[in-house]
Amino acid sequence: MSDDEVVQITNLLERTISNDKEELNQIQKFLEHAAQTNLPGFLKTLSNVLLYSVNNPVARIAAGLQIKNHITSKDEAVKVQMKQRWLSFSEQDRLFIKENIFKALGTESRPSSAAQCVANVAIIELPLNLWPGLIALLATNVTDPNSSDVLREASLETIGYICAETDRDVLKAESNTVLTAIVHGMTQPNSHVCLAATTALYNSLEFTKGNFEKKNERDYIMEVVCKATQSTDTQIKVAALQCLVKIVSLYYEHMELYMTTLFPITLHAIKSEMDEEALQGIEFWSSIAEEEAEIVYERQCQEQTNEKKLMLYAEGALEFIIPVLMEKLTKQEEGDDDDDWNPCKSAGVCIMLLATCCQSNIVQHVIPFINANISNPDWRYRDASVMTLGSILGGLDPNALKSLLEPNIPVLIHLMYDSSVAVQDTSAWTFGRIFEFVPDLIINSPCLSDVLGVFIKGLKSEPRVATNICWAFSSLAQATGEDMNVLTPYFDYIVQGLLETTERGDGMRSNLRSAAYEALMDMIKCSPADCYETVKSTTLIVLSRLNQIITLQSMNEDCLDMQGLLCATLQSVIRKMSGEDVEKIADAIMNALLVMLSTSKDSGLQEDALMAISPLVENLGKGFNKYMEYFKTYLFIGLQNNMEFQVCLAAIGLVGDLSRALREELAPHCDQIFALLFETLRNNTVNRNLKPQILSTFGDIALGIGSEFKKYLDHVLNALVQVAQLQLDPNDAEIVDYLNELREGVLAAYVGIVQGLKGEGYTPNQDVYLLEAHLPFMVQYMISICSDPNAHPGILKSCCGLVGDLCTAFGAKACPVLDNGEVHELLYKGRQSSDITAKSLARWSAKELQKIKTLAM
Repeated sequence: MSDDEVVQITNLLERTISNDKEELNQIQKFLEHAAQTNLPGFLKTLSNVLLYSVNNPVARIAAGLQIKNHITSKDEAVKVQMKQRWLSFSEQDRLFIKENIFKALGTESRPSSAAQCVANVAIIELPLNLWPGLIALLATNVTDPNSSDVLREASLETIGYICAETDRDVLKAESNTVLTAIVHGMTQPNSHVCLAATTALYNSLEFTKGNFEKKNERDYIMEVVCKATQSTDTQIKVAALQCLVKIVSLYYEHMELYMTTLFPITLHAIKSEMDEEALQGIEFWSSIAEEEAEIVYERQCQEQTNEKKLMLYAEGALEFIIPVLMEKLTKQEEGDDDDDWNPCKSAGVCIMLLATCCQSNIVQHVIPFINANISNPDWRYRDASVMTLGSILGGLDPNALKSLLEPNIPVLIHLMYDSSVAVQDTSAWTFGRIFEFVPDLIINSPCLSDVLGVFIKGLKSEPRVATNICWAFSSLAQATGEDMNVLTPYFDYIVQGLLETTERGDGMRSNLRSAAYEALMDMIKCSPADCYETVKSTTLIVLSRLNQIITLQSMNEDCLDMQGLLCATLQSVIRKMSGEDVEKIADAIMNALLVMLSTSKDSGLQEDALMAISPLVENLGKGFNKYMEYFKTYLFIGLQNNMEFQVCLAAIGLVGDLSRALREELAPHCDQIFALLFETLRNNTVNRNLKPQILSTFGDIALGIGSEFKKYLDHVLNALVQVAQLQLDPNDAEIVDYLNELREGVLAAYVGIVQGLKGEGYTPNQDVYLLEAHLPFMVQYMISICSDPNAHPGILKSCCGLVGDLCTAFGAKACPVLDNGEVHELLYKGRQSSDITAKSLARWSAKELQKIKTLAM
């Protein structure tokens, strides 16, 4: 750019704080044009503006922001594009920009724009080894005695940003350099430098495992962090406490020597009147409780090979921690916002986690407080008492729960009428917890009618109270399950109360409307047979509401939410209705859902409508075929919309439902269906979790259309071979899970294809022999994946079943590929499995294999 253009850009950047919207629009247009015309040149100019301290600070900050916004984005897809664009610049241009932004560190006022620029370039370049020596240079800026405090702070900020966003493997080799700089910064007298260093430490902890495994290095890190918790600067103190929370989660097994120091630090923090400090103290013990509960769980499941030693820190601290946490529960305010996280709410969660971890050991420490305060004249103490009672329920065995709760049930019923809304709210939540953990205590007692009565009345209470009552109804429905006959006398009243609640004018507050519909769905799902008429009438009400809302001329967010909730409720009621009754209203239901699909641009509503059609397909069976001429357009749109994961997934699931319901009558639509499924399968930019579903859907279609599947067989088999031969990283846990899902999809496809082409008769259809040439690959694939130590249990189960299917389909012809030691070993594993289905399938397949061996003799 010419000198005049540089001056012009600098002047424009100075005016980016203008209050004149028109002027700001003009500036933005000019800057966008400059970027589009020559982005590398534009960024070089901006880096010059940022570098020279003689420029106006406003211009320098704006220049840094422009550079950052042209290098990275919060949108992941855009971020990838920007990364590729940056890497496409010439090395000379990138080097020029990097030198300028690095030199700008320490030359600005706080906060440092240059720090963000350097970090965002580093996040792109460090994994590719394109900025060697950067971490060492930043560390030198911090440790050099001649560096200014501003330079130290900016360099530490940069290190912190890099650590937060860069993969741990990239920085593992630099961990010593990073920690040296950070610890040096934390020991500096300047509070800004110390805060930047402490924040950087928090961001770096995940890749410093090697340092924490060395006692001398660990001792020094812990000493520096503990010292920082005693800072008179609140921000430093809170940042240091955050480090302790993360350290104890990551390196629990190394904490034994430090707990005598950490205990008083964190207890003092919990007692603090400053919310930020108290929250971190509470979070520390929540993390301890979570970690210890996880160790116990893993031991019970025998999932952990390198067992961590269970140190019982939480149990040892109970008598000191619990009283302070319960005191925190008394600090709430009546009008506390549900979304505001404060020490009171954090203390409740911590007690819950401690109860899960310490189980019955917690009881002796909470009972005196509960008994002393459940009828306290001060509502805060009543609320704290009930909150404590509700919080410990998840950790106790049923017998302990009954002895604890039985005398308190009448008190809780009384507290549902308390003068304090907060106490009503907590009491309703506690009832929900009772239904979750010890439902029989109320379901099988004379007080059931009193509890349900107070609940139905309570649905008219403040939204926060009514929301927890709805949740309690959901817990009650889930607890009774299909055995809901005990609720028959009350069922109609409950459903009516919930329907009225969904219509409340304040239903958007405290998520009440959503909670009421969810409770309604749970009640309908588990409804007893003698309440069928209520289910039928509810269906008509829901359908009527849906018809009313889809005819509205304009849709706000509230209406969109309502449509989604009505579709979800429609799913529940259709599944409970008889085919005869569904048939009577099927036209009205399909008409409403087709209107939604044709008019809504909202992907969430498209998904909801497709999901609501699923139970209709299941219920009507082949009777659904009369709608296919109208519906297929929207099914194809859903399958084609593979960039909207949930919509496409719902459409794929619906293809499976249609295959089972319509069977051979789906065949006329399969050309288009397969074209769209293959298109998504080949697309590497879609959400990868669609692909296992597509593979298993191939099996559903084959089972449904039978011999009509022949025309697609070669294409499907080629696709299955390609997927089966994929080589993915076995060291990445997420990749391993995905690989297992793909394998299960391939096996489901094979099972469906074999059974579909074989036919349902005793004598196999000749079409199945089209698979004969593919048999060796199929069998070798099963042997291979069953020997993988990372294979999910479901894979062995599917393989055991598939061996039997091959025996019944091919008879003696399958003997040469199935009668070998590896297949027998596979079936032996199945017979030894703890999974009853796998065991049963393995035994059946072994018998079928023995039959074909006899035939082959």
